[in-house]
Formats: sequence, structure tokens, C-alpha cells
Amino acid sequence: MANCNGCPSQNRCGKQDTCGVENNPRNNIKNVIGVMSGKGGVGKSTVSTILANELRQKGYKVGILDADITGPSIPRLTNTQNKKAMMSTEEMIIPIITENGIKVMSLNFLLEDENQPVIWRGPIVGSTAKKFWTDTLWEDLDYLIIDMPPGTGDVALTVMQSVPINGIVMVSIPQDLVSMIVSKGVNMARKLDIPVIGVVENMSYILCPDCDSKIRLYEGENTEQFLNDMDLKLLGEIPMCKEITDISKNGMKKITNKEIKDILENMTNNIISSL
Repeated sequence: MANCNGCPSQNRCGKQDTCGVENNPRNNIKNVIGVMSGKGGVGKSTVSTILANELRQKGYKVGILDADITGPSIPRLTNTQNKKAMMSTEEMIIPIITENGIKVMSLNFLLEDENQPVIWRGPIVGSTAKKFWTDTLWEDLDYLIIDMPPGTGDVALTVMQSVPINGIVMVSIPQDLVSMIVSKGVNMARKLDIPVIGVVENMSYILCPDCDSKIRLYEGENTEQFLNDMDLKLLGEIPMCKEITDISKNGMKKITNKEIKDILENMTNNIISSL
């Protein structure tokens, strides 16, 4: 039987006898949100970082688990790339804490050189991602954001079966939204009985710096029909702009454009209300 202590589901999942989740009794995590994409390069890690920062600004205790083991980018997005993780007296990993108080765990914190490739086979990669859940001293968190590996492969499956995820946020870009790429990720989550909170469309449009007009490279005529057919909610449309792309250099505190700030806040509110 799984240890339900510290589990966000708290005996409500009805799978105590068959659950494969291992929980650390030292941790008390209320909500776990997986941020997923059908493929790499669509801004999944950026959305994870934005969501964590928005939640933190609302006063919540937040953590980010970087489960993209072979392509960890969360340290750079949170400006913690020069930090190294330490071990506690209980041989647990102590996460790195950002300037604004977000707890972060990534493989890069355990490597001597972040530029060295992680040449591991699938089972080891999956086991490492799982250990970041069980062996990290997260303690009390309102929200743990998991930056999932891209696609629907072995590592994503391990994470989704080993961690009690309350909901999945799917990240896409306009030309991929109405496609099998998003459908595969959504259907994978649903087959594993994990609720899909909705879709964030990243790089949705370009915001003109002179007139604030929205320039869309892809009109997305079929987007609304696709969302209806898949029973998906559009959580937000994030524009392609310098303030977003510069997060890795400047951090979230440098975003001053009110329209962009409102978009990110509304996206976060939609996610919170859907849990």
C-alpha cells in the first residue's frame, strides 16, 4: 500500500491498494501541477517558471521540480545556475531557493559542469526524476510545479505514475495547437487518469513595440473547434516579446508591461480555479 502521508490526494484517489506513488512523510505538498508539451522547444520550462513566480507573488509557498533530466533549463530561467545542491543530515537533497523564495531542484545542481551532456539510458533518467520527488526536502508547499520532459516517452510515463499530479497544463505553440502533437499528450494524461487543466498557447503572437497591436503569424481558424472537440480549456495566450524571452537573464521582476502582466496573472488564476 502506498504511503498517503504528505500526498496531495490524501486518501481521496481510491487507489491506495494499487498506487505506485512513494511519498516522503517529511514533505507536505498540497498541489502538484505538471507542465507538459508534445515536443521540445515550445517554452514548457518558461511557462513552468512563469507559473511558479506568479503563484509566489500571490503569497503561496512554491517549488519547481525539473524533471527534464537530459535538458534541464530551470536553473537558468530562475537565475540559480551557479548554485550547488547540498545533502541534509538525513541524506536528503536540500533544494536551491531563489531570491524570491521558490524552492528548485534540478540535475544541474548536482553536476560539476552544466555544459556536460547527460548520457544516460531511460531507466536511470526516469529513476532520477522520481528521486527528485521522494528524496528532496520540499517540506511544506502549496504548489509544486513539475517541468515535465517533452513528449510521451518513458520518462514522462515514470513521472506521471510515480508522482501524485493533480493536473496537467499542456503547452503548445500556434502551429502545433490543432494537431496530433497536443492530442497525444492530452490523451496520455487522460489514460493515466490525470486531469488536464487546459492549454497554454506560447508564442501566440508578436506584440508590436510601437502600437501594441497583436501580429499573429498563424491565424488558428480551427483552434476553437479543436478545443471543443478535445474538451480543453485555453488557459492563456502568451505573446512572443523581449520581456518573456529575457526571463533567463533578468528574472520575472523585470516584466513591467501591464498587458503582459495581466495575461500571466489571468493564466495563473485560470489554473488555480481549475484545480
